[in-house]
Amino acid sequence: MDMLTPHILLSVVFGYLLGSIPFGLILTRAAGLGDVRKIGSGNIGATNVLRTGNKKLAAATLLLDALKATVAAVVAAHVFSLEAGIAAGFAAFIGHLYPVWLKFKGGKGVATYIGVLLGLAPLMVLVFAVIWLGCAKITRYSSLSALVATLVVPVVEWFAGDHRVAAALAVMTVITWIKHKQNIERLLAGTESRIGQKG
Repeated sequence: MDMLTPHILLSVVFGYLLGSIPFGLILTRAAGLGDVRKIGSGNIGATNVLRTGNKKLAAATLLLDALKATVAAVVAAHVFSLEAGIAAGFAAFIGHLYPVWLKFKGGKGVATYIGVLLGLAPLMVLVFAVIWLGCAKITRYSSLSALVATLVVPVVEWFAGDHRVAAALAVMTVITWIKHKQNIERLLAGTESRIGQKG
């Protein structure tokens, strides 16, 4: 696959620009809740939006952060090819993590990761959900559950789906783990907040 074809490059630009839309920041400002980057972790994702106390806004952020990657992947795949869809989905993921509009400081990528799954390997969304729910039930750690799910999904996709998609997901998993460095450090130290934990 030639990654420098006009179709691939156009898909990357399209995906990145779509992925870099900071819905968490836009929604919290529109709701009069100020700049979400000034609270909690400083991230623009749904988890930090939830710290405003507005569950509906957090849910909307989660949905939109996922769907922007889904739309990027599906549109590029439909218009051009699966390779273009993979490139667009991956670029949307990167755009969410490193949005040019916010000096490349974005979210941690879990919702957008799921959005890529929905667009390129829909059955893997179910695998992700089952792993996340099972791990969360046992450990009560949301971050750990997401990290474990991102480890399992590329492996399952490699054996049951498309190797090209699996390879892209594997790279996204590595990046997701890097973005969760602080969570991993807190998990190792036993200081990570558990699901439902106050304060």
